[in-house]
Amino acid sequence: MLRIGFATLMASVTLGASIAEAAGVLTIGRREDSTTFDPIMTAQNIDLWVYANLYDVLIRVDKTGTKLEPGLAESWTVSEDGLTYVLKLRDAKFSDGSPLTAEDAAYSLLRTRDDKGSLWSDTYKVIETAEATDARTLTVKLTTPSAPFLSTLAFPGVSVLSKKALETVGQEAHAEKPVSSGAFVVKEWRRGDRVILEKNPSFWQADRVSLDGVEWISVPDDNTRMLNVQAGQLDTAIFVPFSRVAELQKDPNLTVHLDPSTREDHLLINHKNGALAKKEVRQALDLAIDKKAVIDTVTFGLGEIANSYVPKGALYYYADNLQRPYDPEKAKQMLADAGASDLTLNYLVRAGDEVVEQTAVLLQQQLSKAGVTVNLQKVDPSQEWDMLVAGDYDIGVNYWTNDILDPDQKTTFVLGHDTNNNYMTHYQNDKVKDLVSAARIEMDSEKREQMYIDIQKMAKDDVNWIDLYYSPFINVSRKNIENFYQNPLGRFFLEDTVKN
Repeated sequence: MLRIGFATLMASVTLGASIAEAAGVLTIGRREDSTTFDPIMTAQNIDLWVYANLYDVLIRVDKTGTKLEPGLAESWTVSEDGLTYVLKLRDAKFSDGSPLTAEDAAYSLLRTRDDKGSLWSDTYKVIETAEATDARTLTVKLTTPSAPFLSTLAFPGVSVLSKKALETVGQEAHAEKPVSSGAFVVKEWRRGDRVILEKNPSFWQADRVSLDGVEWISVPDDNTRMLNVQAGQLDTAIFVPFSRVAELQKDPNLTVHLDPSTREDHLLINHKNGALAKKEVRQALDLAIDKKAVIDTVTFGLGEIANSYVPKGALYYYADNLQRPYDPEKAKQMLADAGASDLTLNYLVRAGDEVVEQTAVLLQQQLSKAGVTVNLQKVDPSQEWDMLVAGDYDIGVNYWTNDILDPDQKTTFVLGHDTNNNYMTHYQNDKVKDLVSAARIEMDSEKREQMYIDIQKMAKDDVNWIDLYYSPFINVSRKNIENFYQNPLGRFFLEDTVKN
């Protein structure tokens, strides 16, 4: 999920000078500003993607986005009963030069589990104890076997933080300018404008890092952001609009990156609002939406119809899951049978996002054919997230990219518990919730796969949300930039990027 920042004008005015001054600094144009540097306090990609190079994790996901590899933990062992994990940490330091120890790793895990503000506490409640056996040995004991546990250690939200730094300066101050364990450190955060990172010489892989620094610059307007790359005011930009891909590919000074992703766009539905509480109404809305038209019109053919909340190609994706046909007449009849013939919906639209706005207009037209009146409410991007969390909407397009290899995280967050009201939908199905919990502790891979197939079927039957499409990550860089790459989970490997 994204939250867009402010100050398009500010970003445009201040771009030129800073870039000209810093030849070894990579500039990345993005829509929105960061919200916090506290990993447990956000679920937004714009934060998590920065964390991947600001902090390090115990276990990493490789460049292909398909397997785990050592991070701060050089190695690990798991007991036969699946309850005890022993991780051997490498010799590493924080950006302030202090040693990174197993005590810091234990502190970070338990803080994610226990802090009242943690958005990810449910994922880590399986931890019974986490303690430093010695300075470089972390021993974690679980309350029950957990199939996704190793994958959850690779999540940016559970990055290893400095216990001493956090306790010394306090949580709020550390969230503004943290001590780093990754390739870069925060030099300055100009709110609404940019996050300025500089190389962390204390990083255990500092020799791998070519860049002197990175600037994540907020340019909310898609058109302005693309023009800035074309003019050389930005080295790179993310979230390239589908409509601009063909044009940018023709520019000899640019490289357009279509990287495989776990992105899935969907229409959120607020189940607590009136007729939307009825499954039959939600099913009718699904029938009333022509996904192929969305792909052709909005994604210019670069998307693919989504039939599950699990991304295509991800672990346990069910290819044969139900895909409701486009049938506005049947949808109209179902709405009548459900007593919702006069259905009127408030559609929350993130202003300034070309794809979101195009999708909104198209869905408004499609739903009208089923007799549904859709009122488009354009809101400033800075308001959208808070309105979704508050439940101040009926429907609205959003997206999710996987943060870990295992499907448990997304499944838990959107179907299996009450944190964020199941991703703001207020979806409730106790059978699904119980199955999500059971799948988490099922260690037999075949049985576990069947559980996730069943979960996908049940979610589709309930219409927890309406699956729209899968699409690649689309980014652009100038030709002098090498190794600018985003893996399917969204991680930018900026420690390997070169600016010539």
